[in-house]
Amino acid sequence: MVAFHEDPGPGSGRRAARADFRSDAPRLSLNGRWRFLLSGTADGTGPTLPDPELDDSGWETIRVPSHWVLEGHDQPRYTNTAYPFPIDPPYLPDDNPTGDYRLRFDLPPDWPAGRSVLRYQGVDSCGTVWLNGELLGHSKGSRLPFEFDVTGLVRPRGNLLAVRVQRWSSGSYLEDQDMWWLPGIFRDVELLSRPEGGIDDFTVRASHDGTLLVTADVPGIVEIPELGLTVPTGQSVTLDGVEPWSAEHPRLYRGTLSAAGERIELAIGFRTVEISGGRLLVNGVPVLFRGVNRHEHDPERGRSLDRDTMIRDIELMKRHNVNAVRTAHYPPHPEFLRLCDEYGLWVVDECDIETHGFIYAGWEGNPPDEPMWREALLDRTRRMVERDKNHPSVVVWSLGNESGSGAAFADIENWIRRRDPTRPLHYERDPSYRHSDFHSLMYPSLDDLERIGQRKEDPPEGVTPGSDEDVRRRGLPFLLCEYAHAMGNGPGSLSDYQAILESYERFCGAFVWEWIDHGLSGRDSQGRPYYRHGGDIDAQPNGERYCLDGLLFPDRTPSPGLAELRKAIEPVGFDVSGGSVIITNKYDMVDLGHLSFRWWVEVDGVPVERLTGTLEVPRCGARERVRVPLPRFGAGSAGEGETWVTIEAVLTAATRWAQAGHVVAWTQVRLATGTHRRPARLSLPAAPTPPDDALPPTTAVAVLPGVGWVGAEHEQPFVRVGAAEFDGRTGRLKRIGELELDGPVLDVWRAPTENDRGQGPRNALAADWEAVGLDRFLHRSGGIERPDDHTLVVRGRSGPATRTLGFRTTFTYRWRDGALHLQIDADPVGDWLDTAYGHLSVSPPRMGARFTLPGGYTDVTWFGRGPEESYTDSRAAARVGRFTSSIDALQTPYVVPQENGNHVETRRLEVSGPGLATLRVDGEPHLDFTARRWTSETLQAARRPHDLTDSGRVWLNLDHGQQGLGSASCGPALPERYRVPVRRHSWSMTLAVVD
Repeated sequence: MVAFHEDPGPGSGRRAARADFRSDAPRLSLNGRWRFLLSGTADGTGPTLPDPELDDSGWETIRVPSHWVLEGHDQPRYTNTAYPFPIDPPYLPDDNPTGDYRLRFDLPPDWPAGRSVLRYQGVDSCGTVWLNGELLGHSKGSRLPFEFDVTGLVRPRGNLLAVRVQRWSSGSYLEDQDMWWLPGIFRDVELLSRPEGGIDDFTVRASHDGTLLVTADVPGIVEIPELGLTVPTGQSVTLDGVEPWSAEHPRLYRGTLSAAGERIELAIGFRTVEISGGRLLVNGVPVLFRGVNRHEHDPERGRSLDRDTMIRDIELMKRHNVNAVRTAHYPPHPEFLRLCDEYGLWVVDECDIETHGFIYAGWEGNPPDEPMWREALLDRTRRMVERDKNHPSVVVWSLGNESGSGAAFADIENWIRRRDPTRPLHYERDPSYRHSDFHSLMYPSLDDLERIGQRKEDPPEGVTPGSDEDVRRRGLPFLLCEYAHAMGNGPGSLSDYQAILESYERFCGAFVWEWIDHGLSGRDSQGRPYYRHGGDIDAQPNGERYCLDGLLFPDRTPSPGLAELRKAIEPVGFDVSGGSVIITNKYDMVDLGHLSFRWWVEVDGVPVERLTGTLEVPRCGARERVRVPLPRFGAGSAGEGETWVTIEAVLTAATRWAQAGHVVAWTQVRLATGTHRRPARLSLPAAPTPPDDALPPTTAVAVLPGVGWVGAEHEQPFVRVGAAEFDGRTGRLKRIGELELDGPVLDVWRAPTENDRGQGPRNALAADWEAVGLDRFLHRSGGIERPDDHTLVVRGRSGPATRTLGFRTTFTYRWRDGALHLQIDADPVGDWLDTAYGHLSVSPPRMGARFTLPGGYTDVTWFGRGPEESYTDSRAAARVGRFTSSIDALQTPYVVPQENGNHVETRRLEVSGPGLATLRVDGEPHLDFTARRWTSETLQAARRPHDLTDSGRVWLNLDHGQQGLGSASCGPALPERYRVPVRRHSWSMTLAVVD
């Protein structure tokens, strides 16, 4: 039996690549239960596989489409960059799991005579196919379709279809994307009836000026009833009054293409893509992609997605202001592109080419630079372009991802430009960009991005400044193909990146990495469900947790990061000043006529009933702005406290992706500052606040000399100040009236986020923290002093074993007006400086105060930013308002437990529980708070969310601030302005008991 899997060629016996389309010709789905047997080598079950007489009754059955490693056979494997087999192209190890599939089927009674075509939409990684004992051929290129002509072989009854699928093949060398290796027949299998003389392939060219040309491999008739058009193929027409297609207004004209009695569905979008003057233009105007990179993923089905899941993704994208998708790093199921046409998304369609693992060979033998791979690489390109060429949503072809450079890219470029000159090309990894119409990078810093916008960037390594290549690259539009690595808690700085992207006309957009966490459903030894990552599979090499880097959790629950992206990229801007609001339309194509604008006023988070209404906004065209007067709010009479106005832009009418009233964009503005009031209780939910820095900017490190400690020795076990009771030895607060608590202690630690851990040795903040002991602070009491009956001063020192670094602390308590005022001062001491290099060696992730409360506390209510978690570089999505939550609901269930649940700019907080006195905390003016049932140390040690169990206490942090999130898991270092500086920190609060 022939073994094709190590042949570097793309396939054999297949039909030519062609457009994917729907028609009224009969189609038989062969999805369902197939016989299946897994073997350990590429020989599978041996030469008898295609024999119709083979008794397979003892074989197992498997769902098609699916991946066999998710159906109980073998294990999935995850790598980020490394090949999971030796780099020995085009050969593979003898141990090569191989699945043999068999299906018996009959044709429907009315199946027409004439041609029949067998189509596979996706087989990973090499599929060899037999029908009724006859070899049809084989194919590689896992995420692309292939077809066989089975006319004369398929019979009315008793057909036997056999497929051998090797897990690894020569094609695997071209498919080293950052993703799970998931073998099997994972997309649809279909038998298509093709009428004699019918159209097999056609091309639609529809420009935004109304010019239409449909060509086909045989003559046919184009009909578009809405336009009153009937025209033969091959004849160009120009139509008046055609509405162009765009992602913002996805206008499709439905029609048919007919020949030989078959009617093919047409969904034509008139649009033009070009690059002119160093900018990307669609329909003659510049566009800005607000995009995400999207892998196909489902925790149960892997890359085998159904249509409902695709719709769910697209609707979530549209509701979160995403307007573009990069199909990282392979063409998606064709149904996804049909849906992008209908819902409206710009698509960068990426070829199924990545050879990242050759980095470990110093790029020696890299396939794009080796002649034996040329046909396989061109084959993948042809199959993508031919399949997807008629989709208006596809506006850019991407040649592949992270595959270095090589001569094959010139061949790929030349072929696409000849076949489809209507779309520009993208390829990021070749530093010359000679095959790309865009300059493109991954994960630049904010400073680097600013320089790129100004066309002042340094040339890539190997490119001479001022050379023709350098000059050409500077003239190209810039496409940020990956940024803001959404791994774990994050990413940070999304608003910062968007502000730069909107400031320079060179930019045509950016794509966050990535859409969804690639967690796979699993159960532990106790039967508890969890999501598996690469590190849960006992195999090497292993990408560990790196597959958990999405804006959605594996079950498609949006993460706080997606809410932050939604706010950062919202398509309407607001600037309120001088009694009016300037409204900026950030759409590229449409005016604001589809939106309504509503407003209301809140004081300390409480809506003022009579202060609400709508704004009458005049026509505001794309990329234009209008000034609208604000009503006279009369805020001074609304009451004391913080007065805020919220303005929202909402959908006036329902769309296919959201209901009427869906919030597209919003802003909040503080109108006046009244007297800061403290109501007896907080209630209701409420409003937003201005973005003042959570932490002052870093100044020079002040390492203070040792100071003497003062205060009398206290022999009594407790010291009382007003209704507050303190430990007489340590000075720790133990009680306020009937409320039991313990603390505070200085807290500089947080459970590291994935971004804190960085990528390898780069940006490894958490490793630096642990190296100097920030995770193991010990505390020493330094004396208690009582200047008067209403004041207590508690001094101390906190720091780790083995180091001199730490903080000297002063906690000053004053009882006044029935509440306990607390001032905290923390001064750095010791070896914060790297003595060898004279610079700061590390800065703490948090500057805070940790308390513990009885475990009976269950709920929190606060006035500040919410309702979701927020951090200094990720807070734009958090409104200022009045919010209520259970303590348990404050926790964000990241697949890998890490710091979560912080809330910046909290003015007022109440912690309550049945039968317990309520603790009220007032920030002076603001605090960060977190509340959870376990410590940061327990959170750090947990491997899964279900490892976190109730400690019997509530751990409450009332902090000066935390450092930002960043995206250093794959990206630049966290900007200094979002770090906690090593200097004196002071913050204060008032603690009180509410019955």
